[in-house]
Amino acid sequence: MCDTVKKVLKIVGIIAAIAAVGVGIYFLVTKVLPCKNKVEEDDQSDYVSCSCCDIDDPVPVEA
Repeated sequence: MCDTVKKVLKIVGIIAAIAAVGVGIYFLVTKVLPCKNKVEEDDQSDYVSCSCCDIDDPVPVEA
């Protein structure tokens, strides 16, 4: 009877270990990874200055 209890506890331990790995992967994917790919909301983060856009006097265009 003691061998049966040991086998059952071993199987329960293996199932608990697999469940713990699954929970760890879930938290890694949902909590940690999205933080690395977060995009800033302000408009200035992607701003690149261009001297051609800084013209004080616009050039008239003939139509």
